[in-house]
Amino acid sequence: MKHTRALHVALCFAGLVLFFSAAQAGAPKTVMYKVGVMTRQIVPPEPFNWRGAKTHALITDIWYPAEPSSVEQPQFIGNPDAPFAKAGKAARDAAPIAAPEEFPLILVSHGIGGSSAMMAWFGSGLAAHGFIVAAVNHPGNNALEDYTIPGAIFWGERARDLSVVLDQMLADSTFGPRINPKRIGAAGFSLGGLSVIEIAGGIAELSRYQDFCKSPKADGMCADTLEYPGLLAKATALAKTDPAIQAGLSENSKSHRDPRVRAIFAIAPAIGPAFAPDSLAKISIPVQVVAGAVDNVVPIDTSAKFFAAHIPGAQLTIFQAVGHYTFLGTCAELGDRTRPQLCLDQAGILRDDIHAQTVNLAYHFFDTNLK
Repeated sequence: MKHTRALHVALCFAGLVLFFSAAQAGAPKTVMYKVGVMTRQIVPPEPFNWRGAKTHALITDIWYPAEPSSVEQPQFIGNPDAPFAKAGKAARDAAPIAAPEEFPLILVSHGIGGSSAMMAWFGSGLAAHGFIVAAVNHPGNNALEDYTIPGAIFWGERARDLSVVLDQMLADSTFGPRINPKRIGAAGFSLGGLSVIEIAGGIAELSRYQDFCKSPKADGMCADTLEYPGLLAKATALAKTDPAIQAGLSENSKSHRDPRVRAIFAIAPAIGPAFAPDSLAKISIPVQVVAGAVDNVVPIDTSAKFFAAHIPGAQLTIFQAVGHYTFLGTCAELGDRTRPQLCLDQAGILRDDIHAQTVNLAYHFFDTNLK
């Protein structure tokens, strides 16, 4: 009897081992790639609205799955000997992986006065999961040169930048053949979040934002930004007198939907009150919104939660004790010392951990919705 029972237990155990082995064998495995990074200077056909920028090129950083033999190195923003911030790990100008498969493409838009490099944590993270990621520096509104008022308030042009980069990426001799044109997404941080909501079909207007900031509902979104003090007051004054500004703002009121973009991931998206709810209600592609609970720069009630409430089917993830600038690159000692407002987080918050969680959310979101 004891021998029979022992044999029964042994058979059951063996069966469980076979079951779990089979389940593991049949489960899809996550493939992690070496990451390469290149920079392109994309020159779109003229006429193009450069928004007063000195540089007439869309400087775009591209992260991608690289050959397995590629040697990744830490990347930095600023002087590598005394960098301002980290920019992920990647192999500069490495050969893209030679496998014949096509990859999804994710377009990335930075925040006001930011840069593509500050989103390197996101781009390199997704590239390791098998995405090609192209992050553009928006003219007149990036940290590579002086800011301009048109660069900061012509929001529709930022969405157009993404469409131009998409055109060029699909035509690129290196990346075009490696992109699946049916698997295009977009992601953006802060004002870049506004940009990707526009490329999904939302329409943002400066006048609605101005009205909100004159109302009793005005919040931290109406305060001067660290990146561009006095912007709203200057823009409001010019909108009354400058024909070029008026013409640019008129373009803002048009749709900048790009139907090739099939899902968007908005990180701490800004200026919810600039959008008419009915334009958000017409968005018909999957949307994921991610934000921090203690964001005083772009308070979540009037932006992240507003977008999630008005975009059909939008998913919302709120990180507790996380502020706005946690979603920028992780700063080095120089950044911590010289720009603590941008670089230091609440006690107990590890920026790299929040970045990893955000990349994981984006990976699963795009992998699910870009089929």
